[in-house]
Amino acid sequence: MASRPPVYHRRMRNPGTAAVLSAILPGIGQFYNGDFLRGIFWLIVTPGLWIGSGGTLGWICHVIAAYTAYNRARTKNLASGGTR
Repeated sequence: MASRPPVYHRRMRNPGTAAVLSAILPGIGQFYNGDFLRGIFWLIVTPGLWIGSGGTLGWICHVIAAYTAYNRARTKNLASGGTR
């Protein structure tokens, strides 16, 4: 009798939590989602834009990081059969 391969389920991530975490510190929401390279990217780029633009582009980057964390959590949840 052949044994079945193990089934691994990805834990659902709350998109709102991911967005709030990235709003507090850009990149942390991406880490929460399991996207480590994206998180490192936001952790490096956002402070650079804050400093380089005198704050103007830093705010924009902050909002984009939060939105992408939200959207990525939602997309991953839908891909794994979830509804959130």
